Amino acid sequence: MNALLKAKSAYSAANAPTRTAKDFEFEVIARITRKMISAAKSKGPNSFPALAEALHDNRKMWNLFEIDVASSENALPIELKEQIFYLSAFTREHTSKVLSRKAGIKPLVEINTAIMRGLRSGASKP
Repeated sequence: MNALLKAKSAYSAANAPTRTAKDFEFEVIARITRKMISAAKSKGPNSFPALAEALHDNRKMWNLFEIDVASSENALPIELKEQIFYLSAFTREHTSKVLSRKAGIKPLVEINTAIMRGLRSGASKP
C-alpha cells in the first residue's frame, strides 16, 4: 500500500458522520421495537420467551428514561418529564398485561414509534 492510500484510509473514518445522543437513542428504541414486533409475530415453542425478553428490554429502556429525566442535570421542560414518567408507568403496566396474555404489544410499539418520530423531528430527547 502506498503512502497516499495509507493517508486516505487513516482519515476516512473522520469523514463518517458523528452520531449524536439522539441518534443513539433512536437506534436503541428502533432495535427494541423491532425485537418486540418480531417476537410477537413468531410462532413456536420459543416465541413467548423471545417476546418476554423483548418486553424486558423495553421495560429496562423506559426505566432508564425515567432515571434520566429524574436527574437534576436533565434540562428537559417539566411538562415533558411528566409525560415521560407517565409513558414509563403505562409501559410497565401494559407490559405486565402482555406477559399475562391479556393484551397485545401494539400500544407499546406505538409509544416507541412516537418517541422515534420525535427524535427524528428534532424534538427534545426522552
